[in-house]
Amino acid sequence: MKKLLLGCIAVVLPINMAFAASYEIDPTHTYPNFTVSHLGFSTMHGQFQSSKGTLEMDLAKGTGSVEVTIETKSINTGFKKRDDHLRSPDFFNVVEFPTMKFKSTNVKFNGKESATITGDLTIMGVTKSVDLDVESITCGPHPFNKKITEVCGFDATTKIKRSDFGMKYGLPAIGDDIAIQLGVEATR
Repeated sequence: MKKLLLGCIAVVLPINMAFAASYEIDPTHTYPNFTVSHLGFSTMHGQFQSSKGTLEMDLAKGTGSVEVTIETKSINTGFKKRDDHLRSPDFFNVVEFPTMKFKSTNVKFNGKESATITGDLTIMGVTKSVDLDVESITCGPHPFNKKITEVCGFDATTKIKRSDFGMKYGLPAIGDDIAIQLGVEATR
């Protein structure tokens, strides 16, 4: 049992499955997080604590798709005053834009343990195409919960420029380049 899928974004399926399978992203075991340069002196780390989504995979056809929605107000950098500023119109403007979304447009498998997922990332009403590099994909039966048929985990990374999405506050002191890491578990 081991074949790859995609996930936020990729997923792997048992090799004997020849039909389309659907997975639901487990929000309690999924970690969308990011890093950004802070004034050139250090790297600030943050994460979003609320996300949901779905993965679809047809192993026989070698196709798949993924959709992920992240609640922007769930941002957490470990400092309330900074988090409140990040929720403001200077950054994520969570009142007007309560979610950001990723929806795949293409999946390219790179062997058994990696994939590149191209898709549309929407932040603050601006949509841009990004590539997610997916690696470390593992699937199998859940070791503790027999009600879950299968669980798949993977790691994905990408880089974006926040200014491309209209987030220009503090440039260039606060970095424009954002590294995004996604640790995802999905179940069926």
